Amino acid sequence: MKSLPYFCRGEVIRGFGRGSKELGIPTANFPDSVVDNLPADIGTGIYYGWACVGNGDVYKMVMSIGWNPYYKNTKKSMETHVIHTFKEDFYGEILSVVMVGYIRPERSYTSLEALIAAINNDIEEAKAQLELPEPLKLRDDNFFTSAPSPPSALTPSSASTSQTILNGH
Repeated sequence: MKSLPYFCRGEVIRGFGRGSKELGIPTANFPDSVVDNLPADIGTGIYYGWACVGNGDVYKMVMSIGWNPYYKNTKKSMETHVIHTFKEDFYGEILSVVMVGYIRPERSYTSLEALIAAINNDIEEAKAQLELPEPLKLRDDNFFTSAPSPPSALTPSSASTSQTILNGH
């Protein structure tokens, strides 16, 4: 995938409400404007990388891009699980991510337990991959220190910019 590493940011929106409730694995969802602008070579599947909420710290993340076959979604989504425990939800905040690598294609599962086990395996794989020297360098990329203000503080013209992919920062 020649587009990796891939830099993007956007406002965190409400998703399907399953990550925390059904899976015990909270996710932050990007708006359609970010999902629809992914390059063609970033296909559906599970990715790992780095994430930052607002101007906060940078944490490891794992992301699902696709239609979530287990749930038979009809709408493509980008769901980011930031590998950190946050005290509260951060809907409306700007999420900045660097997708560093690919773990596997998306697939369906025969049970909720099998899906949860697969996600936990993905999290462990992401943690391990992000300790390697090349991916570790991206944690300190200036992309994270140039994060924009929250959407409420943006002017109308910059608000739309904050929700688009910003590769090559």
